[in-house]
Amino acid sequence: MRLLRIVPDDTKFNFMRFRRISFPISAMMSILAISLYFFHGLNFGIDFKGGTLIEIQTKAGPADLAKMRASLGALGLGEVQLQQFGAPNDVLIRIAEQPGGDAAQQVAVTKVRGALGEDVNYRRVEVVGPRVSGELLSYGTIGLMMAIFCILIYLWFRFEWQFALGAMIANVHDLVLTIGFMSLTRIDFDLTSIAALLTILGYSLNDTVVIYDRIREMLRRYKRMTMADLLNISVNATLSRSIITHVTVTLALLALLLFGGQAIHSFTATMMFGVVLVGTYTSVFIAAPILIYLGVGSGRDSLSSSDRDKS
Repeated sequence: MRLLRIVPDDTKFNFMRFRRISFPISAMMSILAISLYFFHGLNFGIDFKGGTLIEIQTKAGPADLAKMRASLGALGLGEVQLQQFGAPNDVLIRIAEQPGGDAAQQVAVTKVRGALGEDVNYRRVEVVGPRVSGELLSYGTIGLMMAIFCILIYLWFRFEWQFALGAMIANVHDLVLTIGFMSLTRIDFDLTSIAALLTILGYSLNDTVVIYDRIREMLRRYKRMTMADLLNISVNATLSRSIITHVTVTLALLALLLFGGQAIHSFTATMMFGVVLVGTYTSVFIAAPILIYLGVGSGRDSLSSSDRDKS
């Protein structure tokens, strides 16, 4: 079993000494992410900006995307996106919303059918209007905010208000950086993106709560230990569990990213960034040390680390 250990049980890394570096870096990254959102925006998918989604399957071998793109581009329908997913003959066609209401969307579908001919099977045709897309965006945003609020209330009762506030700051930090990543990479922001953000929120919160639970246990056990030393012990005590969990999730997401196809590429890439890169860093270098600045264990830092209560 020792051969399977990734991290020894008795690690003594001094994570808290990096807090004077991690907080400024996170602040700058958050400002950059917010700036990207306001000045660069998000690449809203059809779910949020309206349009038509057509899923087809070619009958005679792999789809020729270049030929399809040329045929559909000549129809004058505005932005038309073609995306291969799953099997080589499966293609997803996205058409921008057409001016003129639902009738214009149906005309666009008819034009596409005429351009592609009888060489394809139509597996799915969805038309999302501007009113529906606006409601989806509003409800998705409200759902995300309600999730954060409910988690804050739960943690307030489960721990203390400092722990609840620290967890929320850490989770909002994850969401802000992930949205900045999506703005920078122009990944489609649709309903699956909302699902990815909620998953990142839950995963990061779970990792943070595990560390916070150990911190609370240490606060009861060591009455006179400095807060920095106590946080280091708590993070080191959960380090093995955190790394094993992150490695497992990373392998699963990497497999989906490489072999899952284009249909879930945006979701998987967002999850990979939010869970593996940001969530792992946040739990250790933001969620734990922020408790010092929120006043948890105030007065402990005036004690020396040699004054620990060994009882």
